[in-house]
Amino acid sequence: MITLENDQLIVKINQHGAELVSAWNKEAKLEYIWYGDPMYWGRHAPNLFPIVGRLQGDQYHLAGQTYYMNQHGFARNMDFEIVDHDVDYVRFSLSDSEQTWRIYPFAFRFDVIFRLKGTKLFVDYEVHNPDKQKSLFFSVGGHPAFNLPLDGGKFSDYYLSVKPEKVYDRLRLVGPFSNPNMPTPFNADIPLRLRQEDYHDDAIILKLDRQKTTFLLARLANQHGMEMTVDNAQYLGIWTPAGKDAPFIAVEPWWGIADTVDATGNFKEKFGNNVLAAGDTFNGTYSMNFF
Repeated sequence: MITLENDQLIVKINQHGAELVSAWNKEAKLEYIWYGDPMYWGRHAPNLFPIVGRLQGDQYHLAGQTYYMNQHGFARNMDFEIVDHDVDYVRFSLSDSEQTWRIYPFAFRFDVIFRLKGTKLFVDYEVHNPDKQKSLFFSVGGHPAFNLPLDGGKFSDYYLSVKPEKVYDRLRLVGPFSNPNMPTPFNADIPLRLRQEDYHDDAIILKLDRQKTTFLLARLANQHGMEMTVDNAQYLGIWTPAGKDAPFIAVEPWWGIADTVDATGNFKEKFGNNVLAAGDTFNGTYSMNFF
């Protein structure tokens, strides 16, 4: 377990999956990251790579071969290497291996970087394609979950507000699969009141189109909460497990999305995939302010 600390925060990150497991605000005396109770959901804030969401049949096709991969990919279940570490900074790295080639036949390096600054934690994703010829196809995303209620009240006392305040496209899910051809409007002029019954059809997904977007999670009293700024993501997922009355909400920046309802299985044609040319590096960033 890696610990980062400054005058405001103590943050703990597990080397397994490079997963954030704790963000403790010293002054507020509050734990913001979901405790990971397996009765509801046993994770805290997994990193999703090289897919986000689920594949049709948990499989895809590439160069005449069929490969099998579970929901959200394999990075969350692997040990990362610690390549750089200071009191308020750590860089984790995962590279291709014999194990990954069996299910994902690409050379890659996936780095997850955490930086503390005041009450903010910055998370940077770097995906590098070391291949000298082939392009790299991938998705990546965050899945941080936050304790609710945080500082009193009940789950439904909390809301999520979005800036810029505008009408976003909301992508619907059919089972675990996306349906991008039939979006519905999501009016961010009105804060989203959090209600457990709104997640019976899985996550609420907003299309961000890589525009810098800020999400405020708090009660109306607004004494304590979490503010997430997503710099360049394609989508944002809002999720709590249906029918469990789980005491947390996940706010998830995604650079990619689950297979569409009509996906062909061809990985090079996968909706929402990023394509990285040989030798290039991708950057995705977001931050969380724990106030």
